[in-house]
Amino acid sequence: MGKKLVILAAVTGGSQQDRDGAKVPCTPQEIADEGFRCYQAGASVVHIHARDEKDRTQPTGELAVFSDIIKRIRDKCDILVQTTNGIGSRRDLVTGAIKRPTEEERLAVLTIEPRQDLYSIAGSSWDFYHPGVPGKNEFSFANSTAFLRKYIKGVMQTGAALEFEITETSALTKLRRLADEGEFDAKTSRFWFDICMGFGGMEATPRELVHAVDTIKRLFPGAPWQICATHTDQFPLSTMALLMDCDIVRVGFEDNIYLPDGSVAEHNGRLVEAIADIARTFGRQPASVAEARQVFRIAN
Repeated sequence: MGKKLVILAAVTGGSQQDRDGAKVPCTPQEIADEGFRCYQAGASVVHIHARDEKDRTQPTGELAVFSDIIKRIRDKCDILVQTTNGIGSRRDLVTGAIKRPTEEERLAVLTIEPRQDLYSIAGSSWDFYHPGVPGKNEFSFANSTAFLRKYIKGVMQTGAALEFEITETSALTKLRRLADEGEFDAKTSRFWFDICMGFGGMEATPRELVHAVDTIKRLFPGAPWQICATHTDQFPLSTMALLMDCDIVRVGFEDNIYLPDGSVAEHNGRLVEAIADIARTFGRQPASVAEARQVFRIAN
């Protein structure tokens, strides 16, 4: 049998809405219920965004809402909780323009109580684009090197683990430089790489996946890595990645609503069930929460 596969469920996203029969959870209770559903289906990590209490179509950076979600999830199960690095982006309902939070507002995610188990940060700036979400316009997502230094240091001080979202392989070169400069230890720090495909950076193709994995192995030997592909590319590239021995695979309504056969999943749990079934077909069982903690090198 192959090594266990950590399944991460990104259940809501910042502004994704119900469509084509897919029910996107938006309230704290809905997100907690969906996290538990995914846990029962085989996920060991749930990735969360928070929504504005008055307008569920909009995200919020209110820490109290994140806190409420985390508490509700932990009342149900011991699934690991990961927060977004895109905290609080808002869309102008007249112009459609995206207003990004300040770097200081984004750093506030480090102060959420109860504390999340896992964090995430984009390893570089890029022009974000989501092909599978109606009305999700392209916008520039800035992540300065100075901000990365602050965020990396802050996460490492918490004892949690940090996901580096890689939308272009050049981000790996920058992160290698930051490691060499002492911002984190490439051998002992708690981190992993998320190869993000089809979000306006790398194309969602086998060639790009192989190149990204090769670059990770060359610059950060032994580091865990994750696949995150968007829209209808999610399952084909996730299958390829698990055959390439990835450590983590991400599915969920933040990125995609379609099952492998092209039908729409009515809830996130169906996507988790589908990738778990594919993994088992190739000799890989879903990792338990305890086994996922070992992958991320975080304490119980």
